[in-house]
Amino acid sequence: MTAAPDRNMRLVRRLIALVVFMGAAAWAAVPFYSWFCQVTGFAGTPQVATESPADGDVLDETVRVRFDANVMPNLGWTFRPMQRDMTLRIGETGLAFYEAVNNTDETITGTASYNVSPDAAGYYFDKIECFCFTEQTLKPGERIEMPLTFFVDPDIVDSRDAGRIRDITLSYTFFRSEPTKSAEATIDGAARPAVN
Repeated sequence: MTAAPDRNMRLVRRLIALVVFMGAAAWAAVPFYSWFCQVTGFAGTPQVATESPADGDVLDETVRVRFDANVMPNLGWTFRPMQRDMTLRIGETGLAFYEAVNNTDETITGTASYNVSPDAAGYYFDKIECFCFTEQTLKPGERIEMPLTFFVDPDIVDSRDAGRIRDITLSYTFFRSEPTKSAEATIDGAARPAVN
């Protein structure tokens, strides 16, 4: 008669272990996916570089980079690229600017996410300086210009998947976000959050 309760307890323990495992897997999925995309360029995720290629690595072939901007409806901002496109030699460092304007009567914090299309170009699109994933807090009516320094890795020409790509679109979307403590401290002060 005690076999049935023992079996039930084993089943309950296994189910609890499964629920704990699934919760841990769900919690780890977002940072793992983000890491995976950054390492592989999957889903058009650009790479992050600390410096430009050497002058000798700049190729005579050119690539056109188009700039796109989107904003979620609940943000109340105007967000746009200050140039529609840019033609650069592959490996050459480019400097582009985006503009954001807070059109509301309240102080709002936003964060931008980005992607590159076609997806295969993401692994070869390197950002040196970018405002993405950095909180931007704008007071009512405030306007800012945000720089983007980037290059297209010369290795793109040897890629089986991306070797023929010569048109790349960089797209940003700004989302409303809750300011962190450090961002709240700068809202009334003179300092702005650092741009990465």
